Amino acid sequence: MGISLDCLRDKNLMQLKKLNIALFPVRYNDKYYADALSSGDFTKLAYYSDICVGAIACRLERKEGGSIRVYIMTLGVLAPYTGLGIGTKLLNHVLDFSAKQNISEIYLHVQTNNDEAIAFYKKFGFEITETIENYYTNISPPDCYVLSKLLPVPAAKK
Repeated sequence: MGISLDCLRDKNLMQLKKLNIALFPVRYNDKYYADALSSGDFTKLAYYSDICVGAIACRLERKEGGSIRVYIMTLGVLAPYTGLGIGTKLLNHVLDFSAKQNISEIYLHVQTNNDEAIAFYKKFGFEITETIENYYTNISPPDCYVLSKLLPVPAAKK
């Protein structure tokens, strides 16, 4: 009984949609899914004994100066499967893959009352860098923290 990760493709996009409905209090628009599909290996579905139980969905963003950063749009695991290392495997995949792509920053938004998620990301070296009031509509509290992690970028070869 292992955990496996799979790329997001058109044929399994519905699995991500179903997971998001089960996991999150907000509904995601078509742009979210288009960004997830276009991020390539940065978005992964997690399977536990061939059942889709979690996912990480990312978007690549170009910063001023041309560098790329990764925005984690969502990371979630269905409740019966939490504590099995699935979220850790998903996040580690994105951290490792980002480092291999010479990406220097990963960031995300977390609702200010989501202590479990904040503690999870802090274990991986993310830090709260900003608080945004009224970021979310239709959920309470509406405020979020921005959590960021800077990745060491390998020195340019001489």
